[in-house]
Amino acid sequence: MIEIKRIDASNKEDINIPNEPFKIWGQMIPTYDGSSWSYTTKEFDKDQVTEMTFPDEDYNFKERSKDSYFVGAYKEGKCVGLAIYKHDWMKYLYLEDLKVNAAARGNGIATLLLQEGQKIAAENDYKGIFTIGQDNNLSACLFYVKSNFEIGGFNTHEYKGAPQEDKSNIYFYLDL
Repeated sequence: MIEIKRIDASNKEDINIPNEPFKIWGQMIPTYDGSSWSYTTKEFDKDQVTEMTFPDEDYNFKERSKDSYFVGAYKEGKCVGLAIYKHDWMKYLYLEDLKVNAAARGNGIATLLLQEGQKIAAENDYKGIFTIGQDNNLSACLFYVKSNFEIGGFNTHEYKGAPQEDKSNIYFYLDL
């Protein structure tokens, strides 16, 4: 059984669960017609499928807890998933990080972490939640769409000059 709980000083080390690999198997291609967003997807050929692992963060609980909420997913007392929600000046709470250990994926844990984020957003009078997904992380992008997020923007310049120059960011919004 999975237990979702907010992380506090008593279990603060859980905010630094390691990142684990995920498949890069396709791309989400958003389009804007002047009034609404839509998207198509492109699956990569099998020889183009790769794995990626984000660098591990070194989150400082004391510093970050001033403007962030940490939510953990626990299985048998071990943190197997994490969501970090950060206050933002807009009317949307920012989902800064969402991850689930590879062995625990596919069990609805990310959905449970989002549901707790919706509670946090409501408690703080936000209109909803927003997050950013890289267009080539098709699994994440499709998860957000399946979770009722809508595309609200697309940034093609974020990675210019960086090693990930071939990527763009898609902005997703979930209204409460």
